[in-house]
Formats: sequence, structure tokens, C-alpha cells
Amino acid sequence: MSIRSMLALATGLLLSFSSLADSRVLTSIKPIQQISAALLDGIDEPAALLPPGASPHAFALRPSDRRALSSAERIYWVGPDLERFLDSLLHDNPQARELMKVPGLALREFDEEHAEHGHDDHHHDAGNLDPHIWLSPANALAIAQWMKADLAPLYPEQQARLDANLQHFETRIRAAQDQLHARFAPLKDKPYFVFHDGYGYLEEYLGIEHRGVFSLAHEIQPGARHVNALRDQLRSAGRACVFSEPQFTPRLINSLTEGLPVETAQLDPLGADIAISADGYIDLLYALTNNLAGCLESL
Repeated sequence: MSIRSMLALATGLLLSFSSLADSRVLTSIKPIQQISAALLDGIDEPAALLPPGASPHAFALRPSDRRALSSAERIYWVGPDLERFLDSLLHDNPQARELMKVPGLALREFDEEHAEHGHDDHHHDAGNLDPHIWLSPANALAIAQWMKADLAPLYPEQQARLDANLQHFETRIRAAQDQLHARFAPLKDKPYFVFHDGYGYLEEYLGIEHRGVFSLAHEIQPGARHVNALRDQLRSAGRACVFSEPQFTPRLINSLTEGLPVETAQLDPLGADIAISADGYIDLLYALTNNLAGCLESL
């Protein structure tokens, strides 16, 4: 790496830390940042604790993160089922808001079929609530409605703008609903597999259901026996889609699918590449559903 590149990287990191430390509104993950950015459009710029590409299941706080948490006036996180690393820090923090407790959310439990698959250091157990709540547009809207009231005391001069921003968010969510339901109606019986049992909310919303979950930790290359067992699942499904996530290597995907009549595509439930904006959550929703539908429509 050249000296110029190193200086640019260092400058970027310093700006990132400065932005985090100066933020009145701090979120744990990017999808929640997108919802709050929709509400605060033209008012303020919320920050996200996790950098792009980091997993909330296995994140270690840096000193700068702890300083940002101590200075933020609002902290929005999903809850200990998703961000276990924040539980002890935020349990008694008066500025922290656990979004799993927002009134009006439709929460779902993990199925017994995929009860104890592991990814990173995180376990999903039968009967546990699924914490991937932002993948339900209805839940995203309920969070935005609740968050608008929670943010109002921080911005007493901006009530009209908060109301208008919430109305814009509601309008975009409802418009997306009609489009997505129409697109996915013919795709209900198309077979597909995922690498992460984290799409239940989105699947219920779209009226689709995966055939199986490949329970693999992305940092561990599975053995030949495990890969062959997963290949047998795929072989019995015939033509199907396999959806991986950014952290899984092409080598793993290729060893799993080589020679089988399957299509592959990628899903990123955190939207690492989606720009923060008033429509960022909608962009995340369309990115996920376009990748899902694009593959299923090819079968």
C-alpha cells in the first residue's frame, strides 16, 4: 500500500470515528440507521455503530464505539438476541431503546426445523424470537412510527418535518407492498435454499418459503461429508436457487453447487452497499427482493 493510500485510509477512519462520536442518534446496525435516516431527513444524520460488512452476531466494541455510546442522546438497537455484545452496556442506559420491545411489532419464533443452526457465535433456538425484525416492512413502519414520537423531544423545532418524513416513509412502504406482492405471487412454489435462517419476516411478507437452511459458519470450511450431505439436499430439489451472503466465499458456494442444476445469487440483509438516505430502507427492501425474484424467475 502506498503512503498516499495509507494516509487516505487513516483520514477516512478518523472522519468515521469523528462522525460516530458527534452523533446525537446512534443505531447498532445499518438497517435501523436507514429507518432513522428516513425520519431525520433534512434534520440530522444518524450513525451506525457497526461498520459495513460487520456481523452483529460477532462484533467487538472499540474504545471509540464506547465513547460514542456514552455521548449519544438516543441509541437504537434490536436487542440481545441479535447484538449480544451490547447487552451489558445498554441494559441500564436511559438513552437506549430496545426495538424488539416496540409496541405493535409482529414477532415470529424460529421453527423447530432450524432450531439450532449456528452462524458466527450466535445460536437460534426453537421458541426463540427471530430478531431480524427490520426485514418485515410492516415492522419497519411500526418502528418508524414509534421512533418518530421518541425522537420528537430531541428536535422540538422540527415537528412538522418529522411528520412529513414519516408520511413519506409510509407512502413508500405501502407502494412497495402492492408491487412486491404482485411480483412474488407466481413464485410461491419455486424451490430455494438460504445460508441463514434470518429471512422469515421477509418470506412471510412475500408469501414464499425456503426449502432448507445450510447451517454453515462462514469462518469455517465445512468437511467433505457435510458438503456432500448438503449437495444431496440440492440434488433432490432439482432446479433451485441457492442464496448466499457476502461473507461466504465463492469457493464454498462452488463446491456446494458444482454440477448441479441450481442458480446462485447473493442476499445482504444488512444492506452494506446501500447508501444512507431518506429512501435507504426502501432501497434495501428492493435490493433483497430483486435478487430473490430475479433468481426464482429464472427457474
